[in-house]
Amino acid sequence: MRTTDMLMPIGQAAQASGVSAKMIRYYDEIDLFRPKARSDSGYRLFSETDIHALRFIKRARDLGFSVDEIRHLLALWQDQSRASADVKALAMEHVRELEDRIEQLQAMARTLRHLASHCQGNDRPECPILDDLAGIGAGDEAHGYTGTGH
Repeated sequence: MRTTDMLMPIGQAAQASGVSAKMIRYYDEIDLFRPKARSDSGYRLFSETDIHALRFIKRARDLGFSVDEIRHLLALWQDQSRASADVKALAMEHVRELEDRIEQLQAMARTLRHLASHCQGNDRPECPILDDLAGIGAGDEAHGYTGTGH
């Protein structure tokens, strides 16, 4: 930390970073991010460098990275001797995971769309949607969703 950094309490850090105080405390608890400074009373104090790191974490979370992936990204970000190939590999693996999730979500949507199209939507109790959820009926394999991701 530079000596010119002004230290701020968690409330100000939350406002400056866009990360809630509750999430900042959580990141501290799981050892994802810990501010370097504490007051004499033990309160967390945040520098501009800390705020920048919190924004980094927030952006990574917004992009769907897991806590472990963010931990790895932070280490890479702070390592000036890193190879950008390592960062790219991590990002591309995350893209593959996102694309897999998208495919699963699309298959679920197809299944629900199919089931809804066979539901009369009237005052009668028969409902293929509920039957399928209960394991009664054709199932969703024909529509691409096997339930294997959930």
